[in-house]
Amino acid sequence: MNPSGEVNGKLRGKTKAKPNSAAPILNGNMNSRLNGTHTGNLTGRLLQNLTVRVTHAQLSSKYPGWDRSNETPSFNRLYFIDSGEGKVIINGETHYPHAGHLMIMPAGTTQTSLTYPHNSYVRYYCHFDAQIGEWPLFHNAGKLYICEAADPDAVRAIFTELIALFQDDSFLSTLRRQASLLQLLAICLEGGGYANFLDDVAHTGDHGKLASVLGYIEEHLHEPMEVEDLAGLVHLHPNYFIPYFKKFMGMPPMHYVQYKRMEQAKRQLSGTKSSIGDIAEQVGMELAHFSKVFKKTTGVSPSAYRSSTR
Repeated sequence: MNPSGEVNGKLRGKTKAKPNSAAPILNGNMNSRLNGTHTGNLTGRLLQNLTVRVTHAQLSSKYPGWDRSNETPSFNRLYFIDSGEGKVIINGETHYPHAGHLMIMPAGTTQTSLTYPHNSYVRYYCHFDAQIGEWPLFHNAGKLYICEAADPDAVRAIFTELIALFQDDSFLSTLRRQASLLQLLAICLEGGGYANFLDDVAHTGDHGKLASVLGYIEEHLHEPMEVEDLAGLVHLHPNYFIPYFKKFMGMPPMHYVQYKRMEQAKRQLSGTKSSIGDIAEQVGMELAHFSKVFKKTTGVSPSAYRSSTR
């Protein structure tokens, strides 16, 4: 096993016939089909690896505390403006938030903000980190996300709870704090017309490349796969591809393949009458190896899992 957790670059199972050099693993037609079919599902796959963390939360009306010039913070800011007036400049674009506005100021953007001594902003706010794997959620944003809150009282109540929970590091408070942040982010992105925000991210740059790999995995779970095949889809050497994949998905590529195989096997065990041998075949594994991996993953045998879900 190498340091990245790959087992000789492949998962044990049935012997795979090597691809014919005249028929590349992912030809133009297939690549087009995968990008069209599977990038739509990439958003869901990416969100499986979303983590959020609140690093500060407060209600403030201080005048000096708002004004800043050409800052580029490493954290995201989320604000709800309760009253007051001022302006925000994000990467050179000026906005004039007013009472009832909820807004996300992404990390990595150049930020200037100004309010007025006679009518300074009263604002609920938090600083937060949000990542997909090791990749910042708003990495390619470069702009302010802002909306008029449809229900200001509800937003105010969520923020009030978030602030109250911030000093409590207990397990349940941490869960509620993260839930509050996610709810506020969803309200802002939906209310501002950014509901497809992650779809746009998923179809550009490195995320777009990853869609081909994830689509290929989905369509070939019934076949043995090698990390070299997956790396070839994005024209990377396996030694570079493994950390590249892990950066986005939170695990090495062959661990992800095994995870997807076990998820499909669980669906088949609970939702069909297929024999365990047939299900092992459908996920590209020999029966004995499948049973061993399934029990290691879930803690129970395939037959016991099936019985518990019926």
